[in-house]
Amino acid sequence: MHRRVLLTAWIPLLPWIGAARAQAAPSPDAAPASPPRLNVPLDVLQSEVGKRFPLRYPVAGLVNLDLAVPQLGLLPASNRLRAEMAVNAAGPILQRSQPGTFTVDFALRYEHSDRTLRAHQLKVYRMRFPGLPADAAELLNTYAPALAEQSLREVVLYQLNAQETAMADLLGLRPGRITVTDQGLAVELVTRPL
Repeated sequence: MHRRVLLTAWIPLLPWIGAARAQAAPSPDAAPASPPRLNVPLDVLQSEVGKRFPLRYPVAGLVNLDLAVPQLGLLPASNRLRAEMAVNAAGPILQRSQPGTFTVDFALRYEHSDRTLRAHQLKVYRMRFPGLPADAAELLNTYAPALAEQSLREVVLYQLNAQETAMADLLGLRPGRITVTDQGLAVELVTRPL
């Protein structure tokens, strides 16, 4: 019985162990092996971000900005992600609710304390409100950087699960470079410093 439980527990680890062994002992005539990777598809990232929205932000007591769930896009050429959100502006200074869009792109970093991949280094684009007069849209755009900071800075895009972290710990690895690919993220697992 114990043998069966041990076998069941080790089967998911085999690809990781093989990758780690290949990294540790390359043959003399072989090209250097690439580090093992954890792949996180775009749909998983989208699902995780969706848990934190919609959000409402009041602006100077004059208007409320309601942000819908961001639609994530991959920017492999710049190793960043893009988030485009529908935003709705409503409040005392507006005669009616005004729909618009808001776009931000960002890099990623790994936070060891809770084993998460987080957004950082935000680049904020203008909010676009086609139905608003230019001066009103300009006023709202003065709040765009603060809105981006509040809504997306350090937002969790993925948290490594117990199996992934246990496997990495067992092999003495930790997440390193995060690469944006055409399918999602590739997180290199590198040897932990002593």
